[in-house]
Amino acid sequence: MKIGVIDYGMGNLFSVEQALVRLGCEVVVTADEKALDKADALLLPGVGAFPDAMKRLAETKLDGYLQRVKADNRPLLGICLGMQLLFEESEEVTATKGLGFFKGSIKRFAGVNDGQAYRVPHMGWNELIMTNRPTWLTALPPAKHVYFVHSFYATDINETELVAYADYHGIRVPGIVATGSVTGMQFHPEKSGELGVFLLQQWLKGVASC
Repeated sequence: MKIGVIDYGMGNLFSVEQALVRLGCEVVVTADEKALDKADALLLPGVGAFPDAMKRLAETKLDGYLQRVKADNRPLLGICLGMQLLFEESEEVTATKGLGFFKGSIKRFAGVNDGQAYRVPHMGWNELIMTNRPTWLTALPPAKHVYFVHSFYATDINETELVAYADYHGIRVPGIVATGSVTGMQFHPEKSGELGVFLLQQWLKGVASC
């Protein structure tokens, strides 16, 4: 299976590339649309600020390409910032429109909830609580915890698109979202041990079944 990792200049590409290779995938890391068209599925990584990422996608014309990917119902997985870019908008740095594949807004953790302060960013291992099962998740996960590192999270989402969330000081943080052929994971599956590997395997099996 060939996976195209979208290189728009704002991703920690090596770790996710190596995770996919260990799972038996052929991986191409590129911004070239013709090369991406030859992949069975696409992965959108991301590290950094939302406005910078959307600017880079626009400069490389990959924003329009991703719209065609969704319209063609091709499998797409967004990870961390890559997941956030799939939502309608973000307040990070300045109000910025996203790709709009999922309903909702990306907002910063306030750092206080019900008068109790908590650490921002949300960083470390947290339990993933499953709420819905997408078509690619054919079995229940063997473990419960995944690794997060982020200061912004999705809010005002469509509940039917929520697959799993983490509770962070009373805040329900969307961890996995899915709609049609598009999936997002807020955590880093490539750094999340047994559960991360399992979820990547399940997603790849779902791609293969298509």
